[in-house]
Amino acid sequence: MAETSIISNTANLEKYLKLSQKGKVIAEYVWVDGSNGLRSKCKTLDKKPESYKDLPEWNFDGSSTGQAPGENSDVYLRPVAIYPDPFRQGDNILVMCETWSSDGKPNPYNFRHDAAVVMEAHKAHEFWFGLEQEYTLLDFTGWPYGWPKGGFPAPQGPYYCGVGTGKVFCRDIVEAHYKACLYANINISGTNAEVMPAQWEYQVGPCEGIDLGDQLWMSRFLLHRVAEEFGAKVTFAPKPIPGDWNGAGLHTNVSTKEMRAEGGMKYIEQAMEKLASRQKEHMAVYGEDNQLRMTGRHETASYDKFSWGVANRGSSVRVPRACAQEGKGYFEDRRPASNADPYQITGIMVETLCGMVEGADMSKKVADAEEVILETVVNVAKP
Repeated sequence: MAETSIISNTANLEKYLKLSQKGKVIAEYVWVDGSNGLRSKCKTLDKKPESYKDLPEWNFDGSSTGQAPGENSDVYLRPVAIYPDPFRQGDNILVMCETWSSDGKPNPYNFRHDAAVVMEAHKAHEFWFGLEQEYTLLDFTGWPYGWPKGGFPAPQGPYYCGVGTGKVFCRDIVEAHYKACLYANINISGTNAEVMPAQWEYQVGPCEGIDLGDQLWMSRFLLHRVAEEFGAKVTFAPKPIPGDWNGAGLHTNVSTKEMRAEGGMKYIEQAMEKLASRQKEHMAVYGEDNQLRMTGRHETASYDKFSWGVANRGSSVRVPRACAQEGKGYFEDRRPASNADPYQITGIMVETLCGMVEGADMSKKVADAEEVILETVVNVAKP
């Protein structure tokens, strides 16, 4: 009974969703918090905005989200993108926001700002990104959905892209999320059941530049919201179950206009040399606990050493065989963990391939954020 009581009563909600809003519009502001999670709050507008630029700046209590100390807790929300709201529908919208501190500077956890600076400086290369978001669905107790209580299902094999009872779990959540993303204008390009039972993947992209990060974060928000209604939890942990079970990644597909043109393989090979020289910097922003996943087993490479190959899913970076044969295309960075921040992934990728930009340093940004964590913890601990 304890489990079912937390499920949203959507049948009762339905009649209220049909009520007239008397010309008003609900805007739900969404942002990334200090622990790589999502938060949101709602604002009533007098009319539907034509663009995110028409939306007002807002604020929230950053000391409650790990983004500011208690004695100076106001953090400001600046809209950067809007999406149709699949839950309230009508003219209602979801708003992706950046976070800014009271000193007029980007909040230390505002990784989007630095990524956008780097991408703007190198926009002539026309970066395209496509990210493959893996995740695991858990029941109320935190155990993978559909698994025997305190036990394990049959070994991996029949679950990947599986069909049928006992092979897939929570397809209803996956289907609902898929439709919600399409309604919200998220460029979701597909979905499939993954190797571990109760583990799924969806793909977002191709998107150009910073737009990918905005869309992927909003797609995560939609996934959490949909799962609420089914009483399931979503985890992006890269190794949710220890042992002989696949981890979860955020494989990142990358191309530039040079790579997509005739003779583009030359530029892909040059990119491999640059990525090899910054293995440590990339792994620092490729997700928490990623070393638990990247063991060299279960279709992963070594956490410490860079490698690349054609059609090799056991390498750090894979070049699809079709691209190698055509001599142009894209590459897939298989290192990022499922919980990695897409702004950091795409930002450091552009930085590594095209060069650093004054006023933006993706690696240093992480160190700055860690300092804020310590400062916030110390302030919270004070009597």
